[in-house]
Formats: sequence, structure tokens, C-alpha cells
Amino acid sequence: MPTSPASPADVRAQWAAHHPGLDTSPMEVVSLLKRATGLLDRAVEPLYAGAPLTAPEVDTLIPLRHATEPVIARSLAERLGLSRAGVSKTLAKLEKRGFITRTPNPADRRAALLTITESGAKAVDDLFPRQLAAEVDLLAGLGDDRDWVLRALGRLVETMEGQGRHG
Repeated sequence: MPTSPASPADVRAQWAAHHPGLDTSPMEVVSLLKRATGLLDRAVEPLYAGAPLTAPEVDTLIPLRHATEPVIARSLAERLGLSRAGVSKTLAKLEKRGFITRTPNPADRRAALLTITESGAKAVDDLFPRQLAAEVDLLAGLGDDRDWVLRALGRLVETMEGQGRHG
């Protein structure tokens, strides 16, 4: 008979037993973030079955979709809160499939200028509204708590960004 996964409180207690003094308090926040991310991924996953792009690729293309001038990868990575290496890998795949173009940057030869192509824009315009509709459904139950959740998540991001700069 399969056993159900341990609750976050059980996992914390297990760690405390094996490593007394270990601060397991981050697990409370991190486990909820991971669970929320998993639920979000699961809600939008069906939209991308057989689609020309993945959800992370759409997330990468969205800032390029309405950009009024070309963007460099470093600023895109910063805006998305992702590593430059990860964004670079995604951009290489998108370029290979014709969803973006890279042109030399006259101001800095190390940083190419990124532009979304017509096919990239069309794919985003098709997929992103469907993703938003799924997210609307997923979050509809928040009701009056929506503003509170936004403030709490905003505070969490502020804290984490501050640690990233100073920690």
C-alpha cells in the first residue's frame, strides 16, 4: 500500500531530529511556493501540448513581443529573474526555430540585439491569451484575498531580490 507524502511539518520534524539546530523555517515558505508553481504549471500544461512553444519560451518572448526596440539578453534575463545562461539557451532554441532574430549590437559586440519575428509574435498572440484564461480560472477563488496575496508576494520578491544583491 503506497504511503502519502509527509506534510511539511513532518519533514521539518524529521530534519530537526537528524540535525538538531538546523533552521528549517524556510521550508514553510519554499514548499508552498513550489506547490503553487506546480499547480500553475499543471493548469497551463495542456495548452502547450503540440504547441510550437513551451510555456517558459512564451515567458521569454513576452517582453520582446511589445518591445519598441531590440533587447539584449542580459536585460531580458534580469527582467525575467532568470540566469543569463538559462535565457541564452532558450534564446538559441528560439532563434534556431525562427521565433527571434539576433543582430550585432554596434554599441557592444558581446551583446546581440534580440527582436521577435512575425512567427514568434503570432505564436505568442495565439498561446498567451489562452494561458491567461487558464490562470484566471485557477486564481478565481482568491476573491477579496487577491490584493492581500499580491502584497504578500510583492514583499516576498522584494526580500528575495534584496538578499540577492546584498547576501
